Amino acid sequence: MRTFDFAPLHRATVGFDQIADLMDRVLSNDAGQSSYPPYNIEKTGEDGYRISVAVAGFADDELSVEVKENALHVSARKADETDAKTYLHRGIATRAFDRRFHLADHVRVTNASHQNGMLHIDLVREVPEALKPRRIEIQSQKAIDAEVVEA
Repeated sequence: MRTFDFAPLHRATVGFDQIADLMDRVLSNDAGQSSYPPYNIEKTGEDGYRISVAVAGFADDELSVEVKENALHVSARKADETDAKTYLHRGIATRAFDRRFHLADHVRVTNASHQNGMLHIDLVREVPEALKPRRIEIQSQKAIDAEVVEA
């Protein structure tokens, strides 16, 4: 496995330490991260996203979706089954899981729905007006001279 040294990034930039920390976290978590449950991340619009998690076998009250400190936590715990069943083949995994997704700044969860064994979580990126690009009108020298004369 490759290792990356982010020290030059810290020396040459200011304010980008979150990116280096994110890269460090992603590279260190890849080896131990489970692929269960399977999920999709899709772009639904210019600023819209949807995370779909396959949660077959789980009821609504056994699922939990929580946002905390720019992280989305999706977890499930199967309720204890009181009736003992004998399975000849058990291919539907209903084991407990805790999946975390790191959210970028200004990304907000708008909706979560559970249907047909899929948990859909809708997200939207809402950039504040102060951070959006704005066009600055360029005044001609004549307009500036006219304002000075009027004053």
